[in-house]
Order: sequence, then C-alpha cells, then structure tokens
Amino acid sequence: MRPIDLAREHGLSPQAIRNYEAAGVFPPTRRSPTGYRRYTPLHAQALRAFLALRGGHGHQRALEIMRATNRGDTDSAYRLIDATHVRLRAERDTRAEVAASLSSLSTTTPTAVRGGPLTVGQLARRLGVHPATLRSWEAHDILRPERDRTTGYRQYGPECVRDAEIARQLRRGGYPLHQVERFLRSLREAGGAEALSAFLDSWQSRLTTRSRNLLAGAAQLDAFLTMLEQRR
Repeated sequence: MRPIDLAREHGLSPQAIRNYEAAGVFPPTRRSPTGYRRYTPLHAQALRAFLALRGGHGHQRALEIMRATNRGDTDSAYRLIDATHVRLRAERDTRAEVAASLSSLSTTTPTAVRGGPLTVGQLARRLGVHPATLRSWEAHDILRPERDRTTGYRQYGPECVRDAEIARQLRRGGYPLHQVERFLRSLREAGGAEALSAFLDSWQSRLTTRSRNLLAGAAQLDAFLTMLEQRR
C-alpha cells in the first residue's frame, strides 16, 4: 500500500501519512528496493486506531498511546488510557456537583438589600470569600460593579450580587474562571434560568460525546493489538 492508499480512506493527504509515520503512529515500515514505503493492513489499522483515539484523548495523548504500543510497552499505553478516563470521571462528577449546587440557587435578581448596594467588604462577608477574590472576578469580567461617583468605591447592586453567588457555586464545583465568565455572559444575554439549563445540557453533551469517542478509540486500538499479536 502507498501513502495515498492509506490517506484516501480518511480524506487525508499523502504528506499527512508521512508526518504521522515520522511522529510514531505506525509500527516500523519496510521499503521497496527503489526506496518507496510499503504499508500493510497493519499500518492501515494503526492509522484507524490513532484517529479514533484522537477523538477521545486528544492529539498528543493519542500519539503517546500509539508510540508506547508500537514499541511494545502496552502497560504504558494502558496507563495513559486509564488517566484519561480518570480525568473524564472527575469532570463528570464536577458537572453533577455544579448542577446540584445551582439547582437550588435562584438565577433571578435577588431582592435589594437594605441600605442600597453592597461594598466589596460586605459582599465578601456575605459570600465567605476574600475581597481580593471579588476583584479577581471583576478582572475576568465575571462581576461588573458600579462605581460611586464621589468616592470611586465599588458598589454591588442586586444583579451583581446574583452573579457573585453563582460564581461562588461554580468555583466550588471546580469550574475555571474563563468558563464562569462565559456562563454568566450567557445568563445575562438569555436573562435567566434558560441559560443555566442550556449550559448544563451542553456540558453533558460534551461528556457523552467524549465517552463515545473513547469507546470508539478503544475498539480500534484493540483491533490493532490483535493484529500485532497475530503477526508475532
């Protein structure tokens, strides 16, 4: 088989096949007397395995799995696969915790507190966080406090308090700041709980897709390992 024969199945270029060979995707390749590469069904299955693994593990981790497999170090390959599953399980648990936390949290604007907007210290005490945390959230556009025209001090009105409470719950769930900002931006644009539902549904959909991709990658890798064992 030629590079173009492998490439055609996946809509790739022959150069991509040569690049994958140089990266370690394939087991050793023989050359013809004239110097041309000779690929076999084993190499074709290695490519299928790599492309399938990439969907669930990402490009670099898929490369590492294939390199370990091709040098006969299947234990290292299995450890790499296990690590991805551990991380996915942790993310799935985090999503469930966030959903449980936010399900009991109102996404509507809270009733105005007596005395007007809160200061940074008052809001920090209300949430049980350090004032520096609120300033960090503001720097990431998670919070958008007003400023007192006379003193220049931050003022946190009802909507800003709502955003801060949601941010606290998301951060407790382990969500990174840029994702918190994206959620709150969507919530502001949508105007309420509909954004929350869409956010959690989208997250669940991504987890499900990745789980299916991991299964597909495992199936193709198993077929490749079977071919390696038969050859030996």
